[in-house]
Amino acid sequence: MEFSAENIAVLFGHEAAEDEEIDRLKSYYLKGNTFNQVSNDLPIRILVGHKGIGKSALFRVSMDEERSKGKLAIIIKPDDIAGIVVDEPDFLKLIREWKLGINEIVARKALTSFGILHEGLRAKINEYGGRTIDFLQSTLRAEKHANLSESHRLVLNDFLKNGRIYVYLDDLDRGWQGQKSDIRKISALLNAVRDIASDIKGLSFRISLRSDVYYLVRTSDESTDKIEGSVVWQSWTNHEILALLVKRVEQYFGRKHETSELVSLAQPLLAEKLTSILVPIFNGKGHWASIPTYRMLMSLIRKRPRDLVKLCTLAARAAEDDNSALIRTDHFAKIFEEYSQGRLQDTINEYRSELPDIERLLFGMKPSKAERQTMSGFIYTTDALLKKIRNIEQSGKFKFANGKEADRQSLAAFMYKINFLTARRDEGNFILRKYFEESRYLSQRFADFGFDWEVHPAYRWALQPENVTEVLTQMKPSAE
Repeated sequence: MEFSAENIAVLFGHEAAEDEEIDRLKSYYLKGNTFNQVSNDLPIRILVGHKGIGKSALFRVSMDEERSKGKLAIIIKPDDIAGIVVDEPDFLKLIREWKLGINEIVARKALTSFGILHEGLRAKINEYGGRTIDFLQSTLRAEKHANLSESHRLVLNDFLKNGRIYVYLDDLDRGWQGQKSDIRKISALLNAVRDIASDIKGLSFRISLRSDVYYLVRTSDESTDKIEGSVVWQSWTNHEILALLVKRVEQYFGRKHETSELVSLAQPLLAEKLTSILVPIFNGKGHWASIPTYRMLMSLIRKRPRDLVKLCTLAARAAEDDNSALIRTDHFAKIFEEYSQGRLQDTINEYRSELPDIERLLFGMKPSKAERQTMSGFIYTTDALLKKIRNIEQSGKFKFANGKEADRQSLAAFMYKINFLTARRDEGNFILRKYFEESRYLSQRFADFGFDWEVHPAYRWALQPENVTEVLTQMKPSAE
């Protein structure tokens, strides 16, 4: 194996789905449990998950599949909604603005996909009582379509027959700052989509939201309980992410596998397919001595495919610098600190809009001298965690972006929500870790559920750079 920059990009793929060619993305995309829950004919699906967990990738693959079947699928991006009035003080009027704006955008994009330009769409749709599907079918039947390609003609015929449009709203939380106005805007959008889907049969909406955005909207607006049944949490098991890596590597070498085939394999069998690029055994220290390399990988990612891509990409570059045909233990050891710093900075950048002073909070979780001496840093009982936060607060109280003062419980819940903290239970030779997506209310009242708390392993080298070699020896690998 030659780990050139080009080969690494092809081998592991781009970190962001929107930067990947669609045919390449489809060739190695692994449809997890979430895919079929989103890609269907239900009127509303709200895909919720952390940044880098694969929401945009799922949308791109789903859209391409629908289009290949002759279905009309459109995507609405932040630029498309820039003209919608979002500073309307009356909430009901704000919902109406969203409804009018979305109907207009859907109509314009649908007509444009068939090469038709149409002015005064909002007035025309109003003539049909807001029934966008009826307006589009009437307009398209009246047009001549001599220049349509065969694929577009199939889409047109299907739409005229079935009257269904799949509408994807992706990345609409771009520029999110956690302010009351931001919460209000997203809340009005969700209410508008629910009204449209109820009034107009044939529109299927798929909306992606970051988990922190949905959490704030859901806990701030009681009306959102009506859309809770439409929410699908984008989540991966470590087993699925390992299968995803195997599928990408096998695809690189020209070997194709069905998702079901790979997911059904036991993890040691999956790992055997990686021996062309990775050494099978990770020769670490302590609990990490002579463990399978895949278990090391699964322990250091936050159940996000992008983490695994980044970890493997950095290690492959180290292997290239060493002229090695395999990624070895020492190559991973060289890049752990860089990987950790990148994940910490990503988290700060992503959630600073919600907690402006997040950097002080997260760096405050660095182990004290006493904690390092007793090797108790990074792992806390609930009482010890709250005490740690109290010590951090001595340099100043924290406030969320919405102006609400953050108490110790809310700061602990915040760190759990952003996956900086995970719930943990020691099972002997390994650690059982629970993430916010799996147990969203585990930290609500900090009752004793039999779990302690720990700083996720992905962040530890960034918080303890002066003892890089010791960080790994203080951790245990995750369970398979």
